Amino acid sequence: MILREELISFNNEIAELYESGKIHSPVHLSKGSEENLICIFNDIKPDDWIFSTYRSHYHALLKGIPREWLKEEIIKGHSMHINSFDYKFFTSSIVGGICPISVGVAMAIKQRNINTSSYMFTEHVWCFIGDMASEMGIFHECLKYSERNNLPITFIIEDNGLGVNTPTEHSWGMCLFDKKDFLKRHRYTRIMPHSGVGKWIKF
Repeated sequence: MILREELISFNNEIAELYESGKIHSPVHLSKGSEENLICIFNDIKPDDWIFSTYRSHYHALLKGIPREWLKEEIIKGHSMHINSFDYKFFTSSIVGGICPISVGVAMAIKQRNINTSSYMFTEHVWCFIGDMASEMGIFHECLKYSERNNLPITFIIEDNGLGVNTPTEHSWGMCLFDKKDFLKRHRYTRIMPHSGVGKWIKF
């Protein structure tokens, strides 16, 4: 399992590469959510599927994607769409866009196992989204469909209280639900800016 210090070290390295001009595309860095994510990934098996967002570096490392491969992809400009079939890891930079894709994979897993006597799934789908995306209609439809059809999927809301830089509560009000079986929420305080490293450069 990746340690907290390793996650932070990778985050800092990417920040330095971005500041030095070696990354020419947007990056969305993390900080403050390390312990929560490590705890969540303790329940995630190697054969499970991960569907993530444009802020996926920590998820990729915790799923086992090699650090150097991930860094090379980010330098190439792929930070917002890290994908690896070998590690069953996929992302979407469209807010909420990963939800129906993850539900489709969960449906396929169920169909593949529906005739087995035990009806026990060897694979599970984990779909990560932000708190602003969790207020969108597409998320609610996917959550209700998954629950109604008993799909092997868990939605993880990464709640930093912000949609870009707008407080989610100001946009949508208080979140009134947390479905125990299909939905988990972890709250953290965002330390890094929404995009980039948060430093102004004078020319």
